[in-house]
Amino acid sequence: MSQVSGQAPNARPSISQLAFPSILGNLLYAVVGMVQTKVVGELGAEAIAAVGAGQRVFFALQAVLMAIGVGTTALVARAWGAGDEREASRITMASLVLAGVFALVLTVPGVLFARPVASIFGLDEHTLDLAADNIRWLAMFNVAFAANFIMASALRATGDAWTPLLVGALVNVVNVPLLYALVFGMFGLPAMGVAGAALAAGLAFTVGMAVLLALWFKEKLRVKHQRGGWFRRERLKRLVDIGYPAAVEQIVFQSGFFLFLTLIGRYYGTEAFAAYNIGVNLLNICMVVGFGFSIAGSTLTGQYLGANDPEGAMRSAKRATVFAMISMGSLGAVVIAFAWQLAGFFLGDDEVTIRHTVEFTWLLGAMMPLMAIEFAIGGALRGAGDTRFPLVATFFGLIGMRCGLAILFTWLGLPVVWVYGALVGDYVLKNAMLVWRFRSGRWKYIVRNEALDLARS
Repeated sequence: MSQVSGQAPNARPSISQLAFPSILGNLLYAVVGMVQTKVVGELGAEAIAAVGAGQRVFFALQAVLMAIGVGTTALVARAWGAGDEREASRITMASLVLAGVFALVLTVPGVLFARPVASIFGLDEHTLDLAADNIRWLAMFNVAFAANFIMASALRATGDAWTPLLVGALVNVVNVPLLYALVFGMFGLPAMGVAGAALAAGLAFTVGMAVLLALWFKEKLRVKHQRGGWFRRERLKRLVDIGYPAAVEQIVFQSGFFLFLTLIGRYYGTEAFAAYNIGVNLLNICMVVGFGFSIAGSTLTGQYLGANDPEGAMRSAKRATVFAMISMGSLGAVVIAFAWQLAGFFLGDDEVTIRHTVEFTWLLGAMMPLMAIEFAIGGALRGAGDTRFPLVATFFGLIGMRCGLAILFTWLGLPVVWVYGALVGDYVLKNAMLVWRFRSGRWKYIVRNEALDLARS
């Protein structure tokens, strides 16, 4: 029989207690992303485009791992909210094993088929070679990325957002000097260019994995290392049942972006492709704030539902949404105001790419309040275990609206700013669907509170 900790049902962390360290952690990664853009930007627009293509393929390969992370968050938060710390630890162990196996499997296509996959974007031969190298090096560190992601998801689900922040800070401290050294060839290391950026990230995340696993084995974390009792068919089935719609959503999401970026790369050139990736990096500071509130809303929704308090779950989701909209909207306005200066800083005197970057930044920046709703409400739904409806919303918004409009605008021969602008229709439709689902209240009953029953069976 599982031992229940006796944690008071109302002993929940606040939105700020969860969101603030998560925002800081994501902000560190965003800053490193900007540093990477600046460093790689010294090699030209082709290098930036190659990194963008490589990251898009890498994120596609990580879809399954992200889905397992969604299941981990939902189930650990519910078990923790119900006061069953041992079950939360068993779920974490099962998630780590599952993610590790999938990470190893996904390494093979990432290494062997990097160039054929990168060729989808229609990049020139030199940029294609750079992108393929980037993908291969990232794929080699799949296990390290998976371990960091699952452990961070489990810890945040228990309300501990500070440990992932501190480990993330260590990862970034390791990443930045390695980035400079491996891209340009410093301190006796080879000048690897774009591939060096991927290798630096992989090595840094390996350090983070080593630290987290060491703390876990020594039982210094809230979730404990479980040597036995974690391998239960029912537990793995629950992870898969919650996770597989999130995996399909990620596949749809990445497929949509593949199509969207392929249109830009094939019909509008490397400069327009690179501009998209630079604009995303410029606004990344806004998005990491949204991710912080998404994590907070997801965690608290799961914990409140685990404690049989659906109204508390709804209140926490609403607060997270309001905070996300205010913060992301304000930061987006600042980035829009300085778009020309920021683009010039990263690109020097490349006038064509700068102009495209500013156009895209204005459009995406204006969408920050809507993106905030998607992050917060979508996070709350996933934290409740309602992973199927966000999949439907992503399909209709990204595939139906954004890609549909982008194909139409490309076929009509309109300037690339129209293709960029297709994202407006995506966010309007997707948010309307997510808000409707949230207000319906059906998400409160998607997953029954089975954590104690499973542990005691």
